[in-house]
Amino acid sequence: MGASGSKSQTLWPFGSGSSEGASGQQALAQARGLCLATPIIFTRRGSMYYDEDSDLAHEFYEETIVTKNGRKRAKLKRIDKNLIPQGLVKLEHPRIHVDFPVIICEV
Repeated sequence: MGASGSKSQTLWPFGSGSSEGASGQQALAQARGLCLATPIIFTRRGSMYYDEDSDLAHEFYEETIVTKNGRKRAKLKRIDKNLIPQGLVKLEHPRIHVDFPVIICEV
């Protein structure tokens, strides 16, 4: 069986990669420039919404009465309109970005 890896060569900004010539060194320098950003995250995008009454929740429903064959029955209808996204939420503890390309702990 063969390996299922990609055949394209990628540059690894932290380790010893095989970069050939001036174009390889320039590409490696550009890749290292990406590492100047901090790997720590302090905020995230909120997954909840505000409704018209300023209530905060993941989903909103309203109860409607449906009459079927002379019987009254309550049914929940999901509300999709007039919802405002929560926005950015500050994290209680800073976290490491998921795309940080370094192994921190090896078992």
